[in-house]
Amino acid sequence: MRRVISFLLLIVIIVPVYVAGNIWWSAHHVGPKPSDVIVVLGAAEDNGTPTPILAQRITQARMAYESGLAPVIITVGGGQKGDIYTEASASYRSLLSQGFMKKHLVELPVGKDTLTSTVAYVAYMKLHNWKSVIITTDPYHCYRAVAEANDLGVQASCNPVQDGPGSLGATGIRYIVRETGAYLAYKTVGRFGIHLSDQVKK
Repeated sequence: MRRVISFLLLIVIIVPVYVAGNIWWSAHHVGPKPSDVIVVLGAAEDNGTPTPILAQRITQARMAYESGLAPVIITVGGGQKGDIYTEASASYRSLLSQGFMKKHLVELPVGKDTLTSTVAYVAYMKLHNWKSVIITTDPYHCYRAVAEANDLGVQASCNPVQDGPGSLGATGIRYIVRETGAYLAYKTVGRFGIHLSDQVKK
């Protein structure tokens, strides 16, 4: 019994440390690859105006687009109860104001979290036979965001922000701890929801 308890305690310690290490490594080594689309994951907006963390994601997505890495940008993210605008619409409107043509933009005003946003944009991608995506988000968010997209059947790379409140210089251990818990929750409970959804469709 002691050996069993010791083994379980060891697992409880090793697994989170392993995941945290992967999150840190990914944040420092990821980069975008040429793909079919770019996705701007949602973050808070203020009455239609992107907050600094969302504004940096928009900027990073624009840079990837201008570098020729993908021809289309998808903005995703829902809104809070009572909001006039969604996270997706704030990103979409911002890109339009920067000179983007509507034919190069897609607005998906859904998604209350990373997983529901990922399910939404991947479903849209599959409707258009798009197979690869560049995810624009914070560096320590990349590991989970890419894993969720890959699990849903698309090839994903990450385009982490370089500046602002979500960047490596502004975040640290608290972000890693939060992402470690979120990733483990996704792999245990959240991923079940994906498989259940697939079974219902079949």
